Amino acid sequence: PGKPLATLTGPDGTKTLIQRSWEAAKAVPEADAVYVATDDARIADAARGFGADVIMTDEDCRNGTERCANALAKTGMTPDLIVNLQGDAPLTPAWFLSDLIRAMQADESFDVATPVLRCDPETLALFLEDRHAGRVGGTTAVFDATHRALYFSKEVIPYTDGKTFAAGEVPVFHHVGVYAYRPAALTRYTSWPEGPLETLEGLEQLR
Repeated sequence: PGKPLATLTGPDGTKTLIQRSWEAAKAVPEADAVYVATDDARIADAARGFGADVIMTDEDCRNGTERCANALAKTGMTPDLIVNLQGDAPLTPAWFLSDLIRAMQADESFDVATPVLRCDPETLALFLEDRHAGRVGGTTAVFDATHRALYFSKEVIPYTDGKTFAAGEVPVFHHVGVYAYRPAALTRYTSWPEGPLETLEGLEQLR
């Protein structure tokens, strides 16, 4: 609780995590509006203090997707897309979100999209080291030839023996926790029960 109020000091001084994340979102030229969605009055007050628009959500939202759906329902807005940049992701570059938005605009057959990055050999080695030590590292994703997601896991998938791969050839993709949704997808999401895989992995996108 209150994690987004932790402060980070950079070249531009000391700011809270939520302010830096908000600034990252504001830097995206394709975003028509940016809101801080929270159920915490302290975070809401801090966000209003640095100029953010705030949507107060219900306390029973279990993840960011449910919070986005709840925020949408409370405001009655009808946006083309909703992008969920989590409040602890201030280092997300603007181009990353721009590419996600443009991808959704280019193909209306997708209701939800989320980005992945191919691991380099060093990142893969760190992921495998975490798992061997019993630590949960980053989330990985597997998908088909048309980039439709098949599965997400806190395990390192697909299996590799940890051998050295040439640059760009590592078959493991790191999931980045940013999501773009069409409004109807958010409405459907909240109507579904949490399934066993979502429960086991603790990953909201598995619903």
